[in-house]
Amino acid sequence: MSDAHQDLLQVPLNALHIELGARMVPFAGYSMPVQYPAGLMAEHAHTRTAAGLFDVSHMGQVRLDAPTHEARALALESLIPMDVLGLGEGKQRYGLLTNDAGGIIDDLMFTNRGDHIFIIVNGACKHGDLAWMRKKLGSSHPAAKLTYLENDALLALQGPQAVTALSRMIPGVEKLVFMTGGDFVWQGVSLFITRSGYTGEDGFEISVPGNQAEKLARAMLAEPEVKPIGLGARNSLRLEAGLCLYGNDIDTTTDPIEATLLWSIQKARRAGGERAGGFPGATKLIAYGAMNTPATELKPSKKRIGLIAQERIPVRDGTDLFSVDGQPIGKVTSGLLGPTINQPIAMGYVNLEFTAPDTVVHAMVRGKPVPMKVSAMPFVPQRYYRG
Repeated sequence: MSDAHQDLLQVPLNALHIELGARMVPFAGYSMPVQYPAGLMAEHAHTRTAAGLFDVSHMGQVRLDAPTHEARALALESLIPMDVLGLGEGKQRYGLLTNDAGGIIDDLMFTNRGDHIFIIVNGACKHGDLAWMRKKLGSSHPAAKLTYLENDALLALQGPQAVTALSRMIPGVEKLVFMTGGDFVWQGVSLFITRSGYTGEDGFEISVPGNQAEKLARAMLAEPEVKPIGLGARNSLRLEAGLCLYGNDIDTTTDPIEATLLWSIQKARRAGGERAGGFPGATKLIAYGAMNTPATELKPSKKRIGLIAQERIPVRDGTDLFSVDGQPIGKVTSGLLGPTINQPIAMGYVNLEFTAPDTVVHAMVRGKPVPMKVSAMPFVPQRYYRG
């Protein structure tokens, strides 16, 4: 093993991944399974039809404490442009950590667990996120405390048969609906489970003590519906579902309006809302017409779109996009052959005048223009369980 690989951190399931024949690659500072012997296409199809088990323990799990829910909520609202105060106990939301220029530092999930707020951030960003949040809260909300739960693992069970497999092991999880969570006990092990995930399928994310993760993973893999799935299929699944990958589709050079993530910002935090602004980058973001009722004229100069290639040529991340008459208009941020729809798909950013559905743009692949049509996302219908 090279020195570079020796320097990588290991997730609690590292030995199990190797035992299962995984191809391990560096990802977010960890050695992670990109695929197993069945291969990416089979893993992708299995998750769409049955249940796939993903190890996402490289993600950062964080606990936010303060004396009351109001204190916790207002502390987090000083960091993100979402409504936290109105989030009921056991409810989960998607959020964006913004910087002072309105750019996206990270995207995250947060859940009101009653006596604290549970936050999940991206693996490659977690230490930077924590430093940023602690610095901001230190001056504005000193009673708030952030704790990095470094000894916990995170597993995701995704797919239409995930609920069948998991409820057989842990009765009661079937009562959860999309974006809710609760505390459960399995064979004496305390778990926090949310009905969520990043594949577009129904499924669950399970926070488990790291020293119990292998026991739980082996039990789930023993269920007939479940197979192990690597990061390769996780990427193709989330792209078909129209979900952003931080570092590709969103980063500090993009803001929530450009990224078409306005839906994640509740009215309470927009212009005229009960708690409008008060988060990093608020001055810029609230100036956008989309953040105002009635809308004002200010619009972003670029926007995230979906694309479907009109030829069977995969268009990869970083590919330049041009108008039909050859003018540069943007760039692909994620792209591959969508296994479910069997067509090359992509997402990227283009100038605002090229964002209408069915607009034809050209992706330059090895010097050849590949026609692509702007498409609504998701490319494959999302199948979350909402009750």
